[in-house]
Amino acid sequence: MTNATAALLEFIEQHPRLLVLTGAGISTDSGIPDYRDQQGQWKRQQPVQHPDFMRCEHTRKRYWGRSLVGWPVMRDAQPNPAHSALARLEQLGHISLLVTQNVDGLHRRAGNRRVVDLHGRSDQVVCMSCDYRCSRDETHQRSAELNPDFIHYTAATAPDGDADLEVDFSRFRVPECHQCGGILKPDVVFFGDNVPKQRVMDSLNALESADGLLVIGSSLMVYSGFRFCRQAQEWNKPIAALTLGKTRADELLSLKLNAPITPLLQAALNNLSSE
Repeated sequence: MTNATAALLEFIEQHPRLLVLTGAGISTDSGIPDYRDQQGQWKRQQPVQHPDFMRCEHTRKRYWGRSLVGWPVMRDAQPNPAHSALARLEQLGHISLLVTQNVDGLHRRAGNRRVVDLHGRSDQVVCMSCDYRCSRDETHQRSAELNPDFIHYTAATAPDGDADLEVDFSRFRVPECHQCGGILKPDVVFFGDNVPKQRVMDSLNALESADGLLVIGSSLMVYSGFRFCRQAQEWNKPIAALTLGKTRADELLSLKLNAPITPLLQAALNNLSSE
C-alpha cells in the first residue's frame, strides 16, 4: 500500500460520514475535458457567460453551433472507475452526500443515489421565459435539422458539451421554445449566474452533520465549490483533497493528495473493502 493510499484510507476510516465534493477532474478519464491546468489557470478561452448568453443572439448562435460538435461526446461519455468507486463508498455508508460541480450526470449513472447537482444537468434544456423543459437530445436534433451545413464540422472537444470550433456562426439558426418562442438554455448554471439557494442549503446542511469534507478533482477556483471548504473550516471539519495540482483551498486542507484520481480511489476502496 502506498503512502497516499494509506493516507486516504485513514481519512475515510476516521471520518465515516463524509460529504464529497467533485469537480471536472473526476470525469477526464471518461473523455470529458476539464477547464483548468494544474496551476488553476484556464486551459482555453473562458466558457460562455450567462449575461452574454441571455442578451446576445450571436453568443447563443455560437454556443449552440459549437454544441452540435461537442454535445455528442458528453452525451455518450460513460462513468469511469473513479465514479464507480464513489458509488461503492456510498453503498458502504461512507458518503452522506455527494455534491458535484459537474453537469455530466455520471455520478448518478454510476450508482450514487444521494447527489446534489450543484450546477445542474446538461442533458436537460429549459425555456428562460415559460419554463418549458425538454431533453438536450431533442434540442440537439432540432439544431441539426435547422442547420444541416453545420453537422459536418469537426473540432477538438471542450468541457461540458462545447467544442473548439471557430467558424462563421451568423447563418446558424437557434432552436426556440416550442411553447412561447423564448430562449432555450441548458439547465445548468453558466458562469456569471447563481447556484439555486436550495441546492446550496441542502449541501451545507449535509456538511454540518458530516464528519469531514473530501474534495475530488476540483481546483476550487470557483466560489460555488470553495464556499464549502470555508464553511467546513468554520465548523472545524477536516478537509482532504484528491486532485492534480493546486487548489484555492490548499491552506485549509488537513490532507492534500496531488495524485491521479482513479487509481488512488480504487486502491483505497479495495483496502477498505478487504478490511
